[in-house]
Amino acid sequence: MTEATARRLVVLAGPTAVGKGTVAAYIREHHPDVWLSISATTRAPREGELDGVHYFFVSEAEFDRMVAEGEMLEWAVVHGRHRYGTPRGPVEAALATGRPALLEIDLQGARQVRESMPEALMVFLKPPSWEELVRRLVGRGTEGEEERERRLATARVELAAEAEFDATIVNSEVREAAEQLVELMSSPTINQ
Repeated sequence: MTEATARRLVVLAGPTAVGKGTVAAYIREHHPDVWLSISATTRAPREGELDGVHYFFVSEAEFDRMVAEGEMLEWAVVHGRHRYGTPRGPVEAALATGRPALLEIDLQGARQVRESMPEALMVFLKPPSWEELVRRLVGRGTEGEEERERRLATARVELAAEAEFDATIVNSEVREAAEQLVELMSSPTINQ
């Protein structure tokens, strides 16, 4: 990647269960030159998630402090329950070093980043079909029936936001979607 393209923030968003985290994990493993932001959240860790690796798991009080002191680039209440946000300092530090920087966040957060950093490249990750999205959400088995229904209702709304983004990638296969995203990140025509 050239220095000019590496300095632009890229935001990856899409509906719940579309595979944003899986695509980001693939990029983390196969493209170590790409800096991936770690979000802060007030939700409890899922099995296998580590603090400071997958998320910064913080208390409600700590999240309040971070918001009050302007330490969040964006934040939102997601699925009507937990708060998620992007700590501003690490993003600014990564951009200052010239590394390609990627935020993997929800739609509400992407809209906030668009307001505060309009130069960011906004990429929408969508499922190959609604049925596949439902299959992925049910298949991961991390939510109960009530939470699943809440997330599916949110996903319908989130899918309608695709037109707000600069580019769309269909996540039919993780490796292919991740490689398309890395290619977009390094494309001088998109990043100018």
